[in-house]
Amino acid sequence: MTQALRPTTAGSLLASDGKPHPLQDTLTVVTLVLGLLAFVTCFIDGLHLVASWAGLIGLITGAYGQWISITTRERFGLIIGLGASGVGFLIGMANGGLFGGLIGG
Repeated sequence: MTQALRPTTAGSLLASDGKPHPLQDTLTVVTLVLGLLAFVTCFIDGLHLVASWAGLIGLITGAYGQWISITTRERFGLIIGLGASGVGFLIGMANGGLFGGLIGG
């Protein structure tokens, strides 16, 4: 019996379907950059505003990216970015929040 041939990228964790996905790739990169920014700045004293806002925007961007993602490669990058954004957002919120004590303080 003849079996169907699989594409050469089927065994790879970061496999792509061979088609361009510019919107999904852009959202993945933006989420990763915002996640890295949020994660790094949440540990620096006085940058909780940057961390919380970058984390919040990274979470929103990553959630939309997950909703429209097509390949495992996109989802992998989005999950890494979402995790970093979440950590940065939560630590930024714990250290002063989105408005840094300007409202209600």
